[in-house]
Amino acid sequence: MSLSLIAKSIGESATLKLNEVAAILRAKGDPVIHLGGGEPKGKAPLDAILAATSLVNSGEVRYTPPDGIPKLKQAIIRYTEDFYGWRPAPENVMASGGAKQAIMSALHAILDPQEEVIFPAPYWVSYPEMVKLVGAVPVPVEPEDGSFIPRIQDIEQVIGSYTKAVILNSPNNPSGAVYPAEFIKDVVELCEKRGLYLIMDDIYHRLIYDGRKPVNSYDFAKDRTDNSKLIIINGVSKQYAMTGFRIGWAVANTKLIEVMTNIQGHETSGPSAVLQHAAAAAINGVQSSVDSLCTTLENNRNVLIQELKAFDGVRLEEPGGTFYSFPDFSHYDKNSVRLSEFLLDKVQVVTVPGIEFGKEGHLRLSFCGSIKDITEGIERIKWALDPNAPNELYIGERKLVRDWS
Repeated sequence: MSLSLIAKSIGESATLKLNEVAAILRAKGDPVIHLGGGEPKGKAPLDAILAATSLVNSGEVRYTPPDGIPKLKQAIIRYTEDFYGWRPAPENVMASGGAKQAIMSALHAILDPQEEVIFPAPYWVSYPEMVKLVGAVPVPVEPEDGSFIPRIQDIEQVIGSYTKAVILNSPNNPSGAVYPAEFIKDVVELCEKRGLYLIMDDIYHRLIYDGRKPVNSYDFAKDRTDNSKLIIINGVSKQYAMTGFRIGWAVANTKLIEVMTNIQGHETSGPSAVLQHAAAAAINGVQSSVDSLCTTLENNRNVLIQELKAFDGVRLEEPGGTFYSFPDFSHYDKNSVRLSEFLLDKVQVVTVPGIEFGKEGHLRLSFCGSIKDITEGIERIKWALDPNAPNELYIGERKLVRDWS
């Protein structure tokens, strides 16, 4: 089969693949615990469900403007004003089929072949592949000190003549690290000074703990004109537990939004009308579900931290946001793919290998499930890795016997 060079360079999504693996095992009746997931277990807000149902029941489900229905765009404008202190015009807003689609449209709009996009490691698994899809070059940057918190020097030293954009994701997937305001300020100023686009992937910005407040990149932007190269990406998937609704958005300068809308219009015609109405209702509705989700996730995180701190040989930087942790398991195996496969095979716990996020020796463990899944999942992992553990482990009525050393 003859495929394009770009197509041949694109790997499958590790996280989506593992979701499929977990679903297959569960369908077989296997007692799998999914600690690799990327979606909250809560239900979508009632306001969203009622809005979607109402439109479906009307039977009037039609094409929408490619940049989004006015009701959703107005909701995004109000959201931006509430959380970023800036009221964009409708021409500054584009709704999309998820935050991923918004990022993809932005990359299509700003990049020429061989231009470079910088992002700190660890990074979301899709960034490198998305950049490659438009013929550009991903440039991951690992902090020199090996931590999850980058420094401005780490970004500056890889900027070259082909650099076109920087992507920041804070709170960060997979580490849960919340980047300091000073670092984000430095990056905003650096990008303005060097004429680079800055894509702020803020999809987790409300899922933060320990009394932290979201860092607002607009606070540091000197250029508030329509020449600004700051692009804000967000969506309803994480904060409203609406991952399957696939509604996100971008806020950027008028010309860029116009081009992104043209691209989206030719690719997808725009997001589903039903799901846009649901998203608008979630944003405009009662926000107690977000507060409740944050409380639940913070409690889950604390349980996970407690379990991992009692795990000899595992190093953990406590996550300050998202619903992920990224502990270092290199004491047991520096090859994260091999370790993840071992845990799935021996104790049926799904984890995501750190190498998929640009950091070997780590595993991404999610805490968006139940407390039971967290505690039992870590218990199984401990049993599998501890050479001094008992020879047998019971999972319900199923007995596991160690056949490895």
